[in-house]
Formats: sequence, C-alpha cells, structure tokens
Amino acid sequence: MNHEQPIIVGLDIGTTKIAAIAGRKNEYGKLEILGFGRANSNGVKHGQVLNIDETIKAIQMALDNCYSSNPNLEIGEVYVGIAGHHIKSLQTRGDIVRQNTDEEITRREIDQLIADQYKTYIPAGDQIIDVIPQEFTVDNFQNIPNPIGYGGVKVGANFHIITGDKNAIRNINRAVEKSNLHTKDLVLQPLASAAAVMGQEDLEAGVAIVDIGGGTTDLAVFYEGILKHTAVIPFGGENITNDIKTGLGVLKTQAEQMKVQFGSALSNEAKANAYITIPGLRGMPAKEISVKNLANIIQARMSEIMDFVSYHLKQVGLDNRALNGGIVLTGGGSQLRHLIQLTEYITGLNARIGFPTEHLAGGHIEELAKPTYSTCIGLILKGYSDYEHNRKEFEREFKRVDVPENLRKMEAQQEEALSQEMLQQERVRNRKGMKDFWGKFKDGIIDLFKEEEDHKL
Repeated sequence: MNHEQPIIVGLDIGTTKIAAIAGRKNEYGKLEILGFGRANSNGVKHGQVLNIDETIKAIQMALDNCYSSNPNLEIGEVYVGIAGHHIKSLQTRGDIVRQNTDEEITRREIDQLIADQYKTYIPAGDQIIDVIPQEFTVDNFQNIPNPIGYGGVKVGANFHIITGDKNAIRNINRAVEKSNLHTKDLVLQPLASAAAVMGQEDLEAGVAIVDIGGGTTDLAVFYEGILKHTAVIPFGGENITNDIKTGLGVLKTQAEQMKVQFGSALSNEAKANAYITIPGLRGMPAKEISVKNLANIIQARMSEIMDFVSYHLKQVGLDNRALNGGIVLTGGGSQLRHLIQLTEYITGLNARIGFPTEHLAGGHIEELAKPTYSTCIGLILKGYSDYEHNRKEFEREFKRVDVPENLRKMEAQQEEALSQEMLQQERVRNRKGMKDFWGKFKDGIIDLFKEEEDHKL
C-alpha cells in the first residue's frame, strides 16, 4: 500500500441505491478499495433528490456500512455524482480577437474565452454547471487540441455546455451537508462512469457510454478524443420494474426479483414453456407467470431506452458505425441478459459491458467490480485527477489505512489475483496509458452554489 496518497471517497446518490466507496491508489497507480457501503435509496426519483430527510437517512446508512467495513476510516469530504433529467447540454461557438498579437497565446486568454461562455443565454431557473472546450481554432488553423503557445490574431473554440436545474443541485448539496459531509466537487455522472470504464483506445476510437441506472440512463459520447455530447434519458431500471409490476400484477419487490433472476432483454431468447410461480397473497392462489411475457415487457422498455440513445447519436451525426469503439453499457441495468444483442440490433453498433476493473487493483471481492459501481469508482478517479494536477487543496498528512479483510478475496483466490495483477501491470505498461481524462473538463460546479449555501435552511 502507498500511504503517501489521500483517501478519496465517492458518493453516488442514485434512485435505487446510495453507495459510498473509499479508495486510495497503490504504487502501481491502481485503486485499492479501503471502505465500501451501500443503502437503499428512498428520497430520490429519476436522479433528483425530492425528499431531503429520506435521502439524508440513506446517505448516513451507506456511511455507517462503509465504516462497518473499515472502522479505521475517517470520512469528511466526498465527491458527489449529479444526474437527473433536468441535466441538458448544448453546443456553442466562442471567439476572441487578441490585443497583443506579437505574443504567444496564454492560459489567461483561454480562461477568458471559457469564462465568456457562462454568459450564454439559457432558460430561467437553469444554471450553467460546466463549460467544456472541444477543439480550438487559431486564425485559419482548425482542430487544435491546445492552442497555448501558438501565435495568431483570433482564437476560437467549439464548446459543450452542460446545464441543470438550480434547485435540484441545491437539494443535493443540502442532503450532503446535513449528513455532516463536505462536497468536494459535484461531478456529472455520465462523465464519472466514462472515466471508470474507458481506456485511451476507447477515447480515440470513438465510443458511447450508456450508464443504465435506477431512475435515469446517462449518455456520454466521445469522438476523436473529444466529448461530443452528453444526455440524461429519463428512464432506467426502476421503470422496467414498475412495468413488470403493473403488467403482471405482482408486488414491486417480486417484480425486481423476477427481473434480476429470470429477466431477458430479448423475448425471442426466453423459453415459451417456462413459468415462474409467485406465492399468493393472504391465502390467494399462487400465480403462474410466463417467462416469455416477462421478457416482452422488459424488451419493450429497453427498446425505448435504446431508441433514445440512437436518437441522440443521430443528433450529433455519430450513428452509422462512425463510433469504432461502439457502445459501452454500464450501471446496474446493464446486467440484464441479452442486452448486448438488443443494443446492437437497435443501434447498429457493436456493444460490450463496461466494468470498472480497468482502474481497480486485484484481490478485491467481486461485488466491487460490478458495473453498478462504475459511477462511484469514477468519482474517486476524479478526486485523484484533482490531487495529481493540484486543482484542489488536500491534506498534507495521510492516515495509514489498510485494505480490510472483508473486502479481500479468499486467500487462495488472492494469491492468484496478485499474480494476475502483476501480469496485468506488464500489459498496462505496454499499452498506451490513459491521459488525464478530467484535464479536459473544467471543474467548479460546486463553486457556483457556495453563495446559496451560506443561507441554508
């Protein structure tokens, strides 16, 4: 373990679960998980905090479970994911004519160009939460990734602007602050998930990250190393569960269990003569439910979600196999059987499941490598990017905390995992490393709401 690195905590406030994961990088640059806790989420709908008290209870339960996994932890600051169907994005163009054309372009001029975009008109009640430069131009030179050091008269750029509802963001902040935590930064969830499941090759080949959560499906599209598009689709795993509950006349808990155990995203793959027996309520006769009917309901809703993904890809002209990296499915909903086949059929692009194992050290329990925790792992990576590039202040002294036994695999498996990790380290050294993913994205979502937080309820 490398004890000269900070412990960073990611807090994923989702519609179905709230997860808190504490991690620290080891000497190989991989994340060692030092604490892990989750709790069922009640106060969040479609990614938005609606009931602050219920959300606080769930955050505290997730934290208690995290402390139970490792009593040596001390958690004060957290990186928090933000999603919800109030998140929107738009493309803009900005240019400045330089005063001192004899000198090289400086960081200050680029910062000014970015700051000017915060004056872009957006609907009342919304707030610009991030301005992400895509490619720059200097006079007649196009597609410049970084113009600092160039000489020229006119500097411009295309920008991806992300907006959100001011009240929705304030509710997240309040829930975190009232749980006796400090929000180090708010991070857009599709970007966090992308950081956890993407490698440098994906970024260059062009890829669409589809994070299927409980209340929303988050989309982030990358092409030629640039973030081209983000979107939040207002449907997720909970909508499928509710469809099953209504369509088959069962309880919500039964619907969720059937979806996970017997569900398929392709009705053609479901056996026509297979049935699930549900016990009757209070003396009522047991129910026989067709696995085929269950798959029909799941396929209808999943097809709708994938149609939205196709629509967004068409909007930015990246359908028709333009994305060589295809679609990477992650999040809890990505674990449905036959979802890859359905995705490929509807979008016409190759698909795979994205696991956050790219950045995790070996020897952890398998639960942590599930796509469900991609956002949380990505939040820790954002924290490390801030630390390594001095974007935020961190403590100077770091407490010695080891990986607890309950988060390790069994001894026999662990030795095998360690030897596998050494092999993996060799592969990673030979492979082109991921550049700083977060370097492109200007942070500061949280700073915009500091003033409002001074007048807390």
